[in-house]
Amino acid sequence: MLSNFPASLALILKSEGGFVNHPRDPGGMTNLGVTRNVWKEWVKHEVDEAEMRSLTPELVTPLYKARYWDACKCDDLPRGVDYVVFDSAVNMGAFRAAKLLQAELGVTADGVIGRATIAAATAADPAELLQAFSQGKGEFYKSLSTFATFGRGWLNRIEHVQQNAELMLGV
Repeated sequence: MLSNFPASLALILKSEGGFVNHPRDPGGMTNLGVTRNVWKEWVKHEVDEAEMRSLTPELVTPLYKARYWDACKCDDLPRGVDYVVFDSAVNMGAFRAAKLLQAELGVTADGVIGRATIAAATAADPAELLQAFSQGKGEFYKSLSTFATFGRGWLNRIEHVQQNAELMLGV
């Protein structure tokens, strides 16, 4: 399957935007969708605000590829589905995104995308799977204590991601 990573990453970086440090965001200091803690873990040294502000798409691309795209085996998922799973992994972690996909597919939700998950995703109607996945993602966000602060943005993003994923499907 031809990788949809470059197109998906471009959309995610557009959605994520630049540097933010919202006091109510449990992720804290973030740039290009990468939190300070994630970047610190990736580069294996302490990270200050100046370094966070200096992140570029070129610097964060390997992190996005390894930690989210590859971790969710997105190259093995149907086009469009790969993007929604990738976007969710960025927002909620690869484990939770995988469990959400598995729950929507009716396979064992162990948080690890393997052969059974890939087979079920490949056999599913992609448009229906996108719809169900987006709905499940919305329900997850509504359950969070920070929904009152960030919920409108999250729901708008779900809609935007859904529309882009449908374009990838040709729906």
